[in-house]
Amino acid sequence: MRHAAGFGLLYGPLVAFLVVGLLVLLLRWTFRHGSSLVAREPRTGRPEEYGLLVAVAAPPTFAEAELLRARLVGRGIRATLAPTTEGPRVLVFPDEADAARALLRERR
Repeated sequence: MRHAAGFGLLYGPLVAFLVVGLLVLLLRWTFRHGSSLVAREPRTGRPEEYGLLVAVAAPPTFAEAELLRARLVGRGIRATLAPTTEGPRVLVFPDEADAARALLRERR
């Protein structure tokens, strides 16, 4: 029995060091810079910086822009509202841009 007690004195600190080492590795991985799992605050860009989307309306306020976007969505046109450096813009895909502009003109 005396021999078994010697293993406890040897392996106890070894296990503690391994657990602390594992925690250090996990914390370094969690808090490293450059690859956060938390989304960044969106950056406001120019109207041309939204990929495939094109601007079809440039209303003066976000409330008016939301009304225009809702009108387009109600007619089956995929539209989104984007805050740009030049103010709010209603954006659609290029293949729906002409139909969206025609719809927005007819209601004015």
